[in-house]
Amino acid sequence: MIHPVSEFRPSARVARVRISPNAAANARAKALREAGRDIVNLTIGEPDFDTPPHIKAAALAALAHGDTKYPPTEGTPALRAAVAARFSADTGLAYAPAEVLVGNGAKQLIANAFSATVDAGDEIVVPAPYWPSFPDAVAYTGGRTVILPTAEARGFKLDPAALDAALGPRTRWLVLNAPANPSGADYDAAELAAIAAVLRRHPGALVLLDEVYDRIRYGAAPPHLLRVAPDLRHRVLAVNAASKTYAMTGWRLGYAAGPEALIRAMAVVQSQFTAGVSTVAQAAGLAALTGPQDFVAEALAAYAERRKLVVEGIAAIPGLTLAAPAGAFFAFPGCAALIGTLRPDGRIIASDADFTEYLLEDAGVAAMPGAAFGLSPYFRISFAADAATVTEALRRIARAVAALAPAPALAAAGAR
Repeated sequence: MIHPVSEFRPSARVARVRISPNAAANARAKALREAGRDIVNLTIGEPDFDTPPHIKAAALAALAHGDTKYPPTEGTPALRAAVAARFSADTGLAYAPAEVLVGNGAKQLIANAFSATVDAGDEIVVPAPYWPSFPDAVAYTGGRTVILPTAEARGFKLDPAALDAALGPRTRWLVLNAPANPSGADYDAAELAAIAAVLRRHPGALVLLDEVYDRIRYGAAPPHLLRVAPDLRHRVLAVNAASKTYAMTGWRLGYAAGPEALIRAMAVVQSQFTAGVSTVAQAAGLAALTGPQDFVAEALAAYAERRKLVVEGIAAIPGLTLAAPAGAFFAFPGCAALIGTLRPDGRIIASDADFTEYLLEDAGVAAMPGAAFGLSPYFRISFAADAATVTEALRRIARAVAALAPAPALAAAGAR
């Protein structure tokens, strides 16, 4: 007897989310390279540097010492203490190890936080442009993302009045990512004070600070939100990771600090899904936080050089605009003036997705459309790649933009 094959049906939770657009774009660029295409890949935010030697040495030492057993769910005591010391120094407040959770990257910690606190119908306010995983992590929990668009003219930073209007009785979290992915936006002390004033009018809202790029800033670093508004401490969860600052993306090591009750609830979630983090990765993370910091300054100098190339390169391309990033290693150029133009093959550029597809097909440059980050018409490029790669990408983008032609209707209007 032949039994019919039943059709796979995913859960409603999985059906609400998608594969990360960043991961999908990076995979496509790699596949094209493997097929023989000459592709400059600027889709992924991954430092091109190797993990510093003293950090790798600490991992090897952990292996040699037999530190290969199950780790504590919350993180090793030594690493939790080091993370607490780091957050204490950043905020000017005293954090204890019990207020720290170590996770498999910042992404898991964010998912832990939402899973531990968000019920169906709860609202999470997310400024746009946003890191794409934020709304999907919310959707997985059954919560509702309230997208709060920001403007290029304001450097893609929150407007306090708009924030006040977006927060309400159903708000569970405000997500604040600074320096931001994808725009590089950052906030000074006065801007943080204005946000804090709004938050005080909405005491039910928690604040998730995504600080993954906090050591990658161009110019003087602003004060931490909790230095500006220490009274918000009981509402703030700060999330960070070793990935960007220490070129440790593959180690999958993140850490969060916040109210002890929230940390305990997040640990419950983590205990059932992944348990603790690799002991070897935690030994490496301890060396990263407590060892020499020379690499951080050296990498920042390299990113600053590449940022300068990008800011000057985009400014020289007619039709593109750019709010210069204050931090991180992304640029988020605007391409509104190019919408409606024609590719050399006669196809119209109707959206930022069309524009990035054109860059990939005709110029061999892989970039991300602004739509993936909740704001169009823009596109994101990463300058975590080396200077030569960034320079070549800008040359190709300039050439591709120069090859675009006005649409017939636009050309006729210009001729009148």
